[in-house]
Formats: sequence, C-alpha cells, structure tokens
Amino acid sequence: MAKPSGAKCNLDCTYCFYLEKEALYPPGQHRMSDAVLEAYVRGQIAAQPPGAEVLFAWQGGEPTLMGVPFFDKAVALQKKHGDGRVIANAFQTNGVLLDDTWGKFLHREKFLVGLSIDGPRELHDIYRLDKGGKPTFDRVMGGLDVLKRHGVEFNTLTVVHRTSARRPLEVYAFLKEIGSTHMQFIPLVDRVGETGAVSDASVIAEDYGTFLTTIWDHWLLNDVGKTFVQLFDVMLGVWMGQPSALCLFRETCGDAVALEHNGDVYSCDHFVTARHRIGNLLDASLGDMVRGPQQREFGQQKSATLPLYCRECEVRFACHGECPKNRFIQTPDGEPGLNYLCAGYKHFFNHANPGLRGMAWLAMNGESPAKIMQVLTAGAL
Repeated sequence: MAKPSGAKCNLDCTYCFYLEKEALYPPGQHRMSDAVLEAYVRGQIAAQPPGAEVLFAWQGGEPTLMGVPFFDKAVALQKKHGDGRVIANAFQTNGVLLDDTWGKFLHREKFLVGLSIDGPRELHDIYRLDKGGKPTFDRVMGGLDVLKRHGVEFNTLTVVHRTSARRPLEVYAFLKEIGSTHMQFIPLVDRVGETGAVSDASVIAEDYGTFLTTIWDHWLLNDVGKTFVQLFDVMLGVWMGQPSALCLFRETCGDAVALEHNGDVYSCDHFVTARHRIGNLLDASLGDMVRGPQQREFGQQKSATLPLYCRECEVRFACHGECPKNRFIQTPDGEPGLNYLCAGYKHFFNHANPGLRGMAWLAMNGESPAKIMQVLTAGAL
C-alpha cells in the first residue's frame, strides 16, 4: 500500500490511526519523489510472478493531495516498466478534493476508487471532520457525484463505529441508495495506550457481530449476486476451501507491506513503527524486503502467538485470530493475545455457516451462489 503523501491529509477524522505517523519524519512537505516513484513502480512489477496481474494500491493520508500530474507520471512509468503486463490501480480517497479533472483521469486510466463514507449524514459526520472540525458529508457526496458522472468504478469503505454498529440496516440501505454495489465494512478498534481499553468511538465486539449478521440475513434473502460485501465474498471462498483473499483472515501474514513517501517500507499498514521498518526502496528491492527474514518472521508470528483458545476454536479456519493489531485482550482462561473482536466474529461465522455451506455447494456444483435466494425462499435450507 503506497502512501505518496505519507500521513498528510486534508481531514482530521477523530478515529484515524495514521495521522500520528507524520511524526516519524521531519516536518515539511511529505511528497513522494520521482526517484522513489520509479523505484516503486519498477519494484512492484518485478516482485510479481510472471503473467500475474500487477496491482498498485494508492492510499494515505490522502492521495489526491499529490495532484493528477503525479498519477499521470505513475501511469506512464507503469507502461514504461510493465513490458505488456496487465496492470491495475486501486485508489482510496475521502473524496473531498475530487473534481472533473480527477474524474476524467480516473475514468481514462480505469482506476478503481475506494470512497470512504461512514453511512448517512448523522453517522458519517460524527467522526469524519475536516481540519477546522467541520462536517464533510456534503463534500464527500460531491466527490461521489464526480465519480458517477465520469463513469469511474468505485466501492465504498465504511468504518463501523460504536454508534453505527447499532444501525446496520440503515447503513446498508444508505450505501445501496447512493449506488454502492461493492462494500467494505471496517470495524473501528482504537486502543487507548497499551492497555486493553479502547476509545468510546470503538465498536463493541458483540455489536459488530450483530451488525454483520443483520446485514447478512437481509443480503442472503435479497442481494446475493447484486450487492457484494467484501467479508461475505471472502468467506465464501474460505468455505470453498480457498485461502482467504484478505490478509486479516490468513493463517500467516506479511505480504501487505506499507510504503511511505520517502521509500521506507514497513511490515504492515498497522505496524508503521521504527521497529517494523524493513528497509528503503532506494537501497533494496521490494521483493527482497518482503521475502527477507525480518518480514517472514513478522508474518509467522501471527500463527505462532495464537492462544490455545483460538487454536481449539471451531471457526479458527475462517478467522486465524484476525489481525494481530487487535489481539490485545485475554482469553477466558487468562491467556493473552485474544482478538478484541473475537466474540463478534465467532457469532457471525457460526451464524453464517449454513448459508455459506449452501452457497459453496452451489458454486462447486456449477451453479450460481445467487441461487441460494431461491433455495431459502422455498424453505429448502
């Protein structure tokens, strides 16, 4: 995940975990240089297996702060070093700075845009504020209008906080209403210091489980094959015996590194600390850093530190302890390392199991998983 503007952002979202990373670097303009950009493009392409699609993921901070010319240059470098490879770009933005110039570029270069929006106005504007503390909902909706007018493919990224977790169908209906057919729900877990306590904005684990199951039940009866919820799609693959498409739920991790504006590479987006810096693109190849012993050890620790409570869990195959950043509470037996969201995920995976088994059976027998809606309507599951 490349952060060409580092942690710089035009918003000041209350729950943002990345804004503080700006302090890792001297004050000043945090912009990716031409040298780092070319090293990234060249290294990202070289690190992928022959014939595989090459994905560039642009995040922040806020990547639109770099301006369209920077990304024009990035695309030109992708073509220069791509040697005919299939290349795709994913772009995550708060949407506030999107205008027709951005819309034309994003459409022309076929960027997939992830738009951050936390639901209807009263839920979005609780935490997603600008530097002056003003709400951003109207400006985000203006950015969405730009994407729609220019035919830019987009999905929505929705942080589920303590308040929105208790209004699942309202959030889901709103996202459908604004035209989102691909949704990501991101549970907010904001630790307070090094304790097991979390901020008042953080979702309660049980509420998150209910949020997911409530949307799941509605989706399973009405929207399979029409609306795509990332977690549901990933779990269908897992129930079909495939590795998780999300690092969150893999047995080990370590392949989703974060690239800062100056070329520094860190073990993970959630572990951008001096201890987890694995090198710099100007000194070593991206592939060598990702395959190196420090990063492999980081990835293996996810499995090696899994508590016995998790290792014996009936849904371990689906979860594998989720993200290590959230594994800071104790198991019922007092063992450290349990995921804060465990209760919510355990509830969801067990609740969704019958439907997932049904869809997996359909898919593996040449049928569309969407046929599950007919099966349920007929009362056959």
